[in-house]
Amino acid sequence: MTGEVTDAALWTRLRAATPARIALGRVGNTLPLGEVLRFQLDHARARDAVHAPFDAAALAAALAPLRTIVVASAAGDRATYLRRPDLGRTLSDDSTAVLAQAVAADPALAGCDVAIVVGDGLSATAVTAGAAALVRALVAELRGLTLAPVVIARGARVALGDAIGAALAARVVLVVIGERPGLSIADSLGIYMTHDPRPGRADSERNCISNIHGHGGLSPAAAAATLGWLLRESLRRGLSGVDLKDFGAVLPGPNPELGQPHD
Repeated sequence: MTGEVTDAALWTRLRAATPARIALGRVGNTLPLGEVLRFQLDHARARDAVHAPFDAAALAAALAPLRTIVVASAAGDRATYLRRPDLGRTLSDDSTAVLAQAVAADPALAGCDVAIVVGDGLSATAVTAGAAALVRALVAELRGLTLAPVVIARGARVALGDAIGAALAARVVLVVIGERPGLSIADSLGIYMTHDPRPGRADSERNCISNIHGHGGLSPAAAAATLGWLLRESLRRGLSGVDLKDFGAVLPGPNPELGQPHD
């Protein structure tokens, strides 16, 4: 493509099709003030999402009447969590005892099909905004399977689910977690699924469904439907991760105007 594109309508259409910052314009040698202010606002929202406090009690109330257990990682505060990712992957000693006591009090909790963990991750804002609706959609999708109480985890990294799943002897663990905020979306959730969870599992042994949010992202219902297919295949085949592909959705057929696809 040669020459300068000057059609304002074309750029307007392109900007409407993507959250990326394109065709921002300029004033002299810099950006227009409005674009600078929008960038600063999005940057502030992303920073706030990372540092926002996580209200586990409020989430437990929002999930009622679902049973919940509140735990925490070994990262004692937010600053430690951000500096020491390894501690966010490990249960605190008190939380290990809490899970052991829960299983001792109700042995039926152990050996469930699925344990759902909700962790703040890098965006407590996302968890506050959408985790309750997503968990309810997951519970509805997984009818017929045995579920542990929902575990709400403070200071959680994805791998914290491995320790929680192992403590509950769950066949599969699902970690619903706030994703790293960007400059377009600060409240996106992800779901990570791991078969036979236990400490030491590699990221390649997980399946991930990401970009779940209310700003043009994946809806809770769509995410739950995709997860439901993956989870049942995981239980049937005894695996998860790179060896399990999402073939649950029906792909569109070839467009006759474009001809047949080639192998």
